[in-house]
Amino acid sequence: MSAEIPQIAEKGDVIISVKDLKKHYNGGEIKALDGITTDIKKGEVVVVIGPSGSGKSTFLRSLNLLERPTSGTITFHGTDITSKETDINKLRQKMGMVFQHFNLFPHLTILKNMTLAPIKLRGMSRTDAEKRAKVLLGRVGLADRAESYPSQLSGGQKQRIAIVRALAMDPEVMLFDEPTSALDPEMVGEVLEVMKQLAKEGMTMVCVTHEMGFAREVGTRVIFMDCGRIVEENTPEQIFTNPQNERLVSFLKKVL
Repeated sequence: MSAEIPQIAEKGDVIISVKDLKKHYNGGEIKALDGITTDIKKGEVVVVIGPSGSGKSTFLRSLNLLERPTSGTITFHGTDITSKETDINKLRQKMGMVFQHFNLFPHLTILKNMTLAPIKLRGMSRTDAEKRAKVLLGRVGLADRAESYPSQLSGGQKQRIAIVRALAMDPEVMLFDEPTSALDPEMVGEVLEVMKQLAKEGMTMVCVTHEMGFAREVGTRVIFMDCGRIVEENTPEQIFTNPQNERLVSFLKKVL
């Protein structure tokens, strides 16, 4: 019998709690994560920054067990999601995930890409799923592309579709893994605008990104990672104007 995941969801409540999370490879020689401890609260926009290879994406992908940690605990609404009794597929329905690459099914129209999971996993009727999909497409300015195929869209349009496809499952948390890094510079803005709107609406978000402007403007908290550890975390204002750690100071000099 799978453990149930209760709903709390008042703003400021801890939704995800991470304790001493470790992910090791090669018998412990490579420490992708080396003791991560942090809480993510409802309504927060947590932006994770750091150099390549610092463990940012591994941390993000661990939150819904796309990466299985070597040790440590991750709880979602107080339920240990690493437990064998937890229905991880049910959990993932509550955590929308947007990847660097769009992962749209090329042989399906945009509408079918968006309705596949709500129909199959949530048991929605096709009529209801299509109605919701069209509303979401309208929100990102792509209502006229419902019958298009992914190959007919630009990279920015595909990524906006990927975001609203995740929203079609009505998730409680959205996880973004470098969602703009595969885009041409002129397309980055249109994707960030969608993410900014989500933040304004109170969506809980954890975002790994190289977009420092987004981190500064939209983030409620910034986590700086290096060598699989959280080196510093604070408000965007403190991180960018008054960094305390020398490694963070060095990183910001290179990226700002």
